[in-house]
Amino acid sequence: MAARRDLKPLLDDLYDSFNIADSAEDPVQFLAGYPDAADREIVGFVAGSLAFGRVASVKASIAKVLETMGPQPAAYVRGFDVKRDGPAFQSFVHRWTRGADIVALILMMQHMLRQYGSIEGFFAEGLPADATDVEPALESFAERSCAIDVRAAYGGRKPPARAGVRFFFPRPSTGSGCKRLNLFLRWMVRKDQVDPGGWQRVKPSQLIVPLDTHVVRVGRCLRLTTYQSPGWRMASDITRTLRELDPVDPVKYDFSICHLGMMNACGFNRAQRDRVCPLRGYCRPGARTLRASRTPSARD
Repeated sequence: MAARRDLKPLLDDLYDSFNIADSAEDPVQFLAGYPDAADREIVGFVAGSLAFGRVASVKASIAKVLETMGPQPAAYVRGFDVKRDGPAFQSFVHRWTRGADIVALILMMQHMLRQYGSIEGFFAEGLPADATDVEPALESFAERSCAIDVRAAYGGRKPPARAGVRFFFPRPSTGSGCKRLNLFLRWMVRKDQVDPGGWQRVKPSQLIVPLDTHVVRVGRCLRLTTYQSPGWRMASDITRTLRELDPVDPVKYDFSICHLGMMNACGFNRAQRDRVCPLRGYCRPGARTLRASRTPSARD
């Protein structure tokens, strides 16, 4: 634990240096123009769902969907009609996601808003009162979302087994790190200069770090985890370590850790080692002693 105390001021300084609005290119910036929490959660869910691939492509795809929805996305979703509004997404393509998948996603959100008042209400329905973290809620959220009837998006037919919309709803039980869902939750639950917040029924202490390539690399370099393979266990392990540093808000470090990796400052298993890393002296850029994960590798 002494080593953890040594790390905390370094990570706190790193957090402070990135806790500035528009401090880095990131999909969270799309949420800034929506002061109403009802609109913001719709924008956040769209942005989080499409946050995979090259940054330029991600931003272009998010912008295209939001432009179609207009300035009041929550009202748009509530009043969405497949026959009237669906054709606007016919030409949409984002890697393996097609226009029908976006229409299906909108129908899912529409169900959540009509039946539970908000995406937050739908998500919180699966969160036990005594839950330490969001794992059971994510499992329930994905399962119940995929049970919503979206046949209208696919011409009245049952969605294909590999429909792109299913990719938006991974589950911890399959070993997935649930990166994009955890990213969406971070945006909606936390509030600082980067994360706009808006939700009240999930606590920041219950969040799990969104596990991407950069968090994996920096997490291993900082000895935040004992796992090598990305997946739910690694995400939980990194979060557990960060919770030792900040029990109330462990995922506050995610944005800065991720962008440290995006800047290529981390030298884990790389020739540059820690020459340009602001955490140099604590990290172990050449470490190769971590044990393998028992879970399957899962990236999303």
